Amino acid sequence: MSTTQSNANLNTDNTDSQSTSEQRYIICMKWGTKYGPEYVNRLYNMVKRNLTLDFQMVCLTDDETGIDPNVRCYPIPELNLPDGLPERGWKKLTTFKPELYDLKGTALFLDIDIVIVDNIDAFFEYKAKYEDSVVIIRDWKKPWRMIGNSSVYRFKVGQNTYPNLLNYFEQNFAKIRSEVRHEQAYLSNYLRQHHHLEYWDKTWCVSFKYQCMAPSPLNFIKAPRLPEGAKIVIFHGEINPPDAIKGGGGKWYRHVKPSPWLKQYWQ
Repeated sequence: MSTTQSNANLNTDNTDSQSTSEQRYIICMKWGTKYGPEYVNRLYNMVKRNLTLDFQMVCLTDDETGIDPNVRCYPIPELNLPDGLPERGWKKLTTFKPELYDLKGTALFLDIDIVIVDNIDAFFEYKAKYEDSVVIIRDWKKPWRMIGNSSVYRFKVGQNTYPNLLNYFEQNFAKIRSEVRHEQAYLSNYLRQHHHLEYWDKTWCVSFKYQCMAPSPLNFIKAPRLPEGAKIVIFHGEINPPDAIKGGGGKWYRHVKPSPWLKQYWQ
């Protein structure tokens, strides 16, 4: 972590007096070359505009070049997994290490390709039923499976709240990989069995693919729109925010008409 970044305090004028349980973090993760540092910087700017509570922003990354110096950068913790695996988001599970650097408090994890469209104080103010609950998006496509979408989830960071989540994953990876395709399925299954899983209000996090875009073939004539009550727009699959703004991209039957309304938020 760079010296500049290690000393950065974001919107934290009062955090010195906060207890560990009250410290708030926004955590994101960037690795590889698919997304540049501008995604992290835009996310930071969106959070600053839409979160009135004190917070620190942290990026776990393999390359901090170009990232706003106000974002504290740390290396992505190592995972004891075989080399050459297809990308399935497994790295995100490292946020559940019993101790994650010097971070201790409540963390809201955000994917770097989301778009924040309204105030997000509620994501910290939401009162979970259980102390060890992870609050996550209920998957849109097959909600009966009770699988969370890990684009936005809140958890206790660095307090040994989920002591075996990561160890169990590493020790049983071959079996887990034969049962689930990605980290959010493992995470949801493990939490339901060993801790608690809760879901955000279904209006807060909306899927651009499933809720902003009209279903095929109406998507060829109707432009995507922002659903009422949405706070965060989630991009999953082939479309990302710049594609959505200009239109086009994706599979032919998911043709995207331009969504210029996203520009005012994604900056």
